[in-house]
Amino acid sequence: MRWGSKRSSNWRSDPVNWRSSLGVKPRNSRRATDISLQMGEHRLAEDSSINGGAPKLENIHKVSLIPLVFLIFYEVSGGPFGIEDSVQAAGPLLAILGFLVFPFVWSIPEALITAEMGTMFPENGGYVVWVSSALGPFWGFQQGWMKWLSGVIDNALYPVLFLDYLKSGVPALGGGLPRVFAVLILTIALTYLNYRGLAIVGWMAVFLGLFSIAPFVLMGLVAIPKLRPARWLVVNWRSVDWNLYLNTLFWNLNYWDSISTLAGEVDNPKKTLPKALFYALILVVVGYLYPLLAGTGAIPLDRESWTDGYFSDVAKILAGVWLRWWVQGASALSNMGMFITEMSSDSYQLLGMAERGMLPEFFGKRSRYGTPLVGILFSASGVLLLSWMTFQEIVAAENFLYCFGMILEFVAFIKLRLSYPNAPRPYKIPLGTVGCILMIIPPTVLICVVLAFATFKVMTVSIFAMLVGFILQPCLKQAEKRRLWKFHTNSNLPEFREAEHDISTIESLIG
Repeated sequence: MRWGSKRSSNWRSDPVNWRSSLGVKPRNSRRATDISLQMGEHRLAEDSSINGGAPKLENIHKVSLIPLVFLIFYEVSGGPFGIEDSVQAAGPLLAILGFLVFPFVWSIPEALITAEMGTMFPENGGYVVWVSSALGPFWGFQQGWMKWLSGVIDNALYPVLFLDYLKSGVPALGGGLPRVFAVLILTIALTYLNYRGLAIVGWMAVFLGLFSIAPFVLMGLVAIPKLRPARWLVVNWRSVDWNLYLNTLFWNLNYWDSISTLAGEVDNPKKTLPKALFYALILVVVGYLYPLLAGTGAIPLDRESWTDGYFSDVAKILAGVWLRWWVQGASALSNMGMFITEMSSDSYQLLGMAERGMLPEFFGKRSRYGTPLVGILFSASGVLLLSWMTFQEIVAAENFLYCFGMILEFVAFIKLRLSYPNAPRPYKIPLGTVGCILMIIPPTVLICVVLAFATFKVMTVSIFAMLVGFILQPCLKQAEKRRLWKFHTNSNLPEFREAEHDISTIESLIG
């Protein structure tokens, strides 16, 4: 956080030592430790009552900058696979403008909020902790339920996309038992990678990302002599499918906040997280616009052909079968990358909720590799149960739940700005509270538009899922009260309100 002077920042960054320098003895060492933790000295010792024989956290490899960039890349994008529907829905001009303008309306505000809040609360659980700190544990649980469910729905999409890209070469994967077995085998194999450790997932994301981007770089170079800029300007306002168009844009440019759920596994998150979000934002936007400009500008427009997997056909038209196979292979690997990163985010979110006492303590159990074992199994089960849904149904249902979760995030962000203006924020958006409110107005309007375009079926299913969360939280509280399950709050976690209270106490001492 930017303070007025170096001198004034000393006591805020380390209030315990500051008090000692004045001869003021901390009231008790336990409370002083909690304050120090909130100031950012995040303890790495593991609570043995939860994890038994699991390794201590200091022995687990933390995620560094480059793997974190690609983890965010896969949380949000994974490449241009799936953006073809934007051309079918609205034509080249609106598709290009959408991926050029939409990041300013949605992606940049969401990434900025994630950078500020993620460094303010550098622990697993992410947005669940933000909402809990601002609005209380009930709404924190609802945030966790909706975002976890939307994440699992999102992850159910990747086996579908994977098989859609391969079915042109392997028609048997188009349906029936071969498709069912393919989804099952793929889910088990990728779940095992998550089980082996987040560091492995991070470097796997780097390799998969580079392999997935490379064929589109070549495709763009091959397309240059064939480009006709006039093709980019084609639009027919009467035939625009606004529901498909907005859902496609929204699905391909959201989930910037997902990386916050594993902030506790990041090496020096106060500095690493904002940098990674910035680099990933550039990578995502360029990764969409570059192939979109190449594909729509180099070949004659046939809007009906622009469906999932059409970029492989574009590659064949421009360069031949060899590039088509590369694009299809890149799509398959990209979907693997998106699957493993989304599952990591979902499972670490459950672990963070368990550490906060929102879920039974068995959700906080770590494997011998330091990964959230029960969270991974629950997330994988959800993917298998939802894999029967179609592509459009998955995107629409996920977006609906995600929108409600983002509303809670926006409210929590502003509430914390108003209620705790002096709380340490290693990264702070360079806007005042009024500026932040103005910043979130456009994405809030967009949320309302996306919700308004939802079909009755999607709306009904999504609202039912939300009501389940309203019932589930009180039921878990009753289970805790009756000791049906054991709940546990990790004593090593910071308590935001206590830390803020002690800041106020110190301010009164020097006042």
